[in-house]
Parts: sequence; C-alpha cells; structure tokens
Amino acid sequence: MMNRVHFDRELHTLRDDVMVMGGMVDRAIDRSIAALRQQDLIEARKIIADDAAINRRRFDIEEHVMQIIARQQPMAGDLRIVLAALTVVQELERMGDHAAGIAKIVVMHGDEPLLKPLIDVPRMADKARDMLERSLQAFISEDVEASKKIAQEDDEVDALYNQVYRELITFMLADPRSITRATYLLWTAHNLERIADRVTNICERTVFAVTGRFQEFNVSSY
Repeated sequence: MMNRVHFDRELHTLRDDVMVMGGMVDRAIDRSIAALRQQDLIEARKIIADDAAINRRRFDIEEHVMQIIARQQPMAGDLRIVLAALTVVQELERMGDHAAGIAKIVVMHGDEPLLKPLIDVPRMADKARDMLERSLQAFISEDVEASKKIAQEDDEVDALYNQVYRELITFMLADPRSITRATYLLWTAHNLERIADRVTNICERTVFAVTGRFQEFNVSSY
C-alpha cells in the first residue's frame, strides 16, 4: 500500500528536480542566442560542454522516477503523473541538444559577419522560452487548460520561422555568396522551432497525466 505522505514528498522532490532542469535548459537557450548575437565562440564552446550537465540531470531524474515506482507502486492518476515526468525530462534534454546545436552553429560560423541583424530569431527564442516556462508551471500545477492554451501558441513560433525562412531564401536568391551564412541562420531558427514543438509535447503529456486522455496537438511534422 502506498504511503501517501511519503509519496507526496517524493512527488514534491520530483517536481522540484524537473523545474531545476527546465531552468538549465532555459539558460542554455538564452546563452546560445546571446553567443550568436555576439559571435562569442568561447561562450558557444562552453554551452556545448555544459550540455553534459543537462544530460546527467535527465538520467538522475529518470532514476528517481524508477525508485518512486519501485518503492511507492503508484496507481492510476498518480502513476500517470510520475511517468509523465519521464517524458518531460526527455523533451527537456532534447531542447538542451537544440540549444547546444545553436552553439555549434556559432562555432561553425566563426568570426564571419552575420548575414543580417537578428530580429525574428531572438523573437522566436523569447517566445519559445516563455512557452517552456509556462508549460512546466502547468505540468507542476496539473493545469490542463493552461497546457492547451500554451500548445496553441506554437503557431506563433511557426509563423516567425516561416518569416525567417522566406527572408533568408530571398537573400540566397539575390546573392549565392550568402548561402552559407543564410543556412546557419536557418538552422538556428529550425532549432528554435523544434524547441517550441517539444514544449507542445510537454503540454500533451500534462493533459494526459491529469485526464487520462491523450490529445495530440497540431505541431510541425519536421
């Protein structure tokens, strides 16, 4: 029989760990865009190295989840909440990979001037980070309605990505010499678009954990 007091304590610790990992990922995204803007190769390499800490945090949380299941044997909604944490930390770890991917782009870009001032790319990052923070809060508070609303906002990130894509294609067509630098910025935008998609996955898992119903929200297929 599950001891409710002990389980609630374990669940509180688990939620805290998820939020800590979310903060690590948020900082990685912020740092990667700052490194791109400033073309800071030293910082970019630090971000790439620091991704290992995000990976370790994921494995630690997964181990904690396994221990909770073994010790407490949660059932029904309790089990869904605990298992949902596995999906959440997996998505967070992949977001960290996307942030590290942007840092790798900074390294590849080197000291060659950016093709254009960064406008929509930072907007994408700000929106994705805002969605990430609120999605984790919704997961912690088991807020289904907030999760659904946040998932709908993925369309805003997609719209910004499409705008970036069209603009960069215009640069490429106008001057083939710009293709490499335009491609770097396009890859950056794509990483941010994928981060927002993964936020949507967290929202889906929150809805399932609370209601027992899986609802797949409309996200990009690439």
